[in-house]
Formats: sequence, structure tokens, C-alpha cells
Amino acid sequence: MNQFRPAKRRAEVSIGESVRIVRELQGFSQNELSKLSGIPQATLSAIENDRVRLGVERAKVLARALRCHTSVLVFPGWELPVETAA
Repeated sequence: MNQFRPAKRRAEVSIGESVRIVRELQGFSQNELSKLSGIPQATLSAIENDRVRLGVERAKVLARALRCHTSVLVFPGWELPVETAA
């Protein structure tokens, strides 16, 4: 079994995809999130499809509405290094 290595990241997730994933996990439609955040549904669709940049202010507003930390939306591929015990 020692010849196997741990798996690497399986898929790249864009910022727009992370917004969609978190929205769907929270059970919101784009229209519901639009009402909660004040961001037009068309803009949410454009963000989720990576046609419009999320931006810092929109990220803060969406994170509040989605009840998550802003970094979850802005840094979807971020991984913390694994520390080994000495």
C-alpha cells in the first residue's frame, strides 16, 4: 500500500462556480438570492457563468446572504498545507 500517493485536487472550481455551488447548497434559487442580496438576478447569472467579475463588495454582500465567509467565494481553490505531527 505504500506505493500509492494521496490524490490531488480533483477539479478546478471558478469563482462563479463556487457562488453557484454555495447558493445551491443553501437551497436558494437565483431569484431568492437576488432578493436577499439586492443583486439583480441577471447579474448573479453572469457572475455564476464567469461573464462578470464578482468583485470585493459583491463578494461581501453575497457571503452575508449565503451565510458563509467571503473567502469561500473568492478563493475556491485555496488549500491549507497539511502539517505533520513531529
